[in-house]
Amino acid sequence: MAVPAAHPHRTGLVVVQPLKRKRCCVCRRGPLSLLTLEEGAPRCLDCADLGHLVFLPRGDTALTRRAREESGLSAVVVRFNRRKSRYERQGVLVEEAALARAEARCLADAEARRRRRARDAHRRAVEDARFTEAFAAEIRRLLPGCPPDRARQIAGHASARGSGRVGRSAAGRALSEGAVVSAVVASVRHMDTDYDLLLMNGVPRHEARRRIMPAVETVLRGWREEGTGSAG
Repeated sequence: MAVPAAHPHRTGLVVVQPLKRKRCCVCRRGPLSLLTLEEGAPRCLDCADLGHLVFLPRGDTALTRRAREESGLSAVVVRFNRRKSRYERQGVLVEEAALARAEARCLADAEARRRRRARDAHRRAVEDARFTEAFAAEIRRLLPGCPPDRARQIAGHASARGSGRVGRSAAGRALSEGAVVSAVVASVRHMDTDYDLLLMNGVPRHEARRRIMPAVETVLRGWREEGTGSAG
């Protein structure tokens, strides 16, 4: 069975992971886990002058590419897949020092990505904090009787990144009155009425909302009047 030749536009040799037990035709060592074929005869890596190379399994594309870039001598390692009737790449052989340099480059990139992620996370946190404060301020403007702590709690819940809640909608980001009041109503519904209890008792959602609407309106009326504080 013929072993595939190296790609004509790439440097590097081809080394085989044999499916059957083979011995080196020169030194007679075996069985060989890796070998080359010269004129159809198997040779161990030492006899093929490749024994100083180390095996890098496939899987990390960036590390493989950089290891081959750094290595003066390299070889592609393949194994025959009987089911698919073809050779498949298993990894590469590269110089040990080249692999170390490639790993250092990848680690440097990973650290740079980690720092960038940290900076992006900090920037998003600052943006979110500012938006939450703006949302809370708009609640207080529309409903001046809403306690400041409660306004911040409502704003934080409604505007949590990735939540899909009203504060993350286009209207919410624009601090539209409808979106802000909607967030307040949702909070009052769950925290100041029997809405959750009704749902737990099997009352349909629309019916439960209808029943607690007067209580919601009572709280909102109180909060619309500055200085009245929280409606119990």
